Amino acid sequence: MVSIPFLLSDGGEGFLMEVIQITGRKKEYLPLLLLADEEESMVDRYLGRGDMFVFTENGEVVGECVVVADEAGAELKNLAVAPAFQRMGYGARIVEFVCARYAGRYGELVVGTGEAPATTSFYRKCGFTEYARIPDFFITNYGHEIVEDGVLLRDMILLKRDLQEKTE
Repeated sequence: MVSIPFLLSDGGEGFLMEVIQITGRKKEYLPLLLLADEEESMVDRYLGRGDMFVFTENGEVVGECVVVADEAGAELKNLAVAPAFQRMGYGARIVEFVCARYAGRYGELVVGTGEAPATTSFYRKCGFTEYARIPDFFITNYGHEIVEDGVLLRDMILLKRDLQEKTE
């Protein structure tokens, strides 16, 4: 584990959170990881090769993210906020951390998600734009139907954000 000081701010008073890079025993955070990707076998595909960060406030885990960054680019594979902290701005601040962390090395950050309105709206508000789809991704890759916000997930929506620009 490596502690990374980072002030996650909304332009006002901000959130002083500790960011911890997890280098081993990542599965200890499986319940949180499964909030974002509900099938463990899918999490296993990227967890070992991804950079994992856990965000804490006053010693309590607020959220986590996993980024796979290699010669192909940087992709946010998993982002979850603990239920008690959802809809309070933590997710957006985690995205800002990821963008700041990878901006010097990559031109854009990619994320793949289902077509649930709340999720796609969240990423659009964070400055992401849709650029492609993978048809029937969730039907093909998951052993059961996934319904989010009343929507049966079929296609994976691919979004990207330019890491050279600052969103307002």
